[in-house]
Amino acid sequence: MPTVLVVDDAVFMRATIKRMLENEQFEVIGEASNGNEAVELYRQLLPDVVTMDITMPGMTGIEAVKAIVTEYPDAKIVMVTALGQQKLIVEAIENGAKDFITKPFNPEQIIQVLQNVTNWHEN
Repeated sequence: MPTVLVVDDAVFMRATIKRMLENEQFEVIGEASNGNEAVELYRQLLPDVVTMDITMPGMTGIEAVKAIVTEYPDAKIVMVTALGQQKLIVEAIENGAKDFITKPFNPEQIIQVLQNVTNWHEN
């Protein structure tokens, strides 16, 4: 079962993503509310995949991706973004993010992207 670190400055969004994933055989092992927390928790937990909000106070999602990928080049990070953030998505992927999900999304979309990124599929 793949482990997931959920990063978003909104408690509601973290809870929503966690609920969607835990219903689908992903284990959420940590939650962070900003980029600094995300980098620290990544080092501690070494999750299989990260869902990373792009826009957060302090260290942004893109800055966190750069920091994590610099230390862990094989990190699998999926950006979670609002509509209209294409330029930021491109920047995140150029800096090591593997894919992205646009809000609002449904459970099938997030599960599909995470399964593709982790190469994990339920039997």
